[in-house]
Amino acid sequence: MDDYAIIKYPISTEKSIRLIESENKLIFAVDQHATKQQVKQSIEKMFNASVEKVNTFRNFKGEKRAYVKFSKKTPAIDVATTLGLM
Repeated sequence: MDDYAIIKYPISTEKSIRLIESENKLIFAVDQHATKQQVKQSIEKMFNASVEKVNTFRNFKGEKRAYVKFSKKTPAIDVATTLGLM
């Protein structure tokens, strides 16, 4: 699966901004069939970032979201700035 097909777009809400600041995490909408490992590899390749952990979640609309925790050497705020969220 192509990296750009796995990661659809970043989620920019009040909660996601709090997570960037407090837990070094970003939230992304991802493909329904993407695994945590595929999401991790895609994020690392797309943003040249080091990912510590990925948690996935399906909301009530059936959309799949990935909560991506970045390592200490890659601040989430830097990735968010690259994406234009900050």
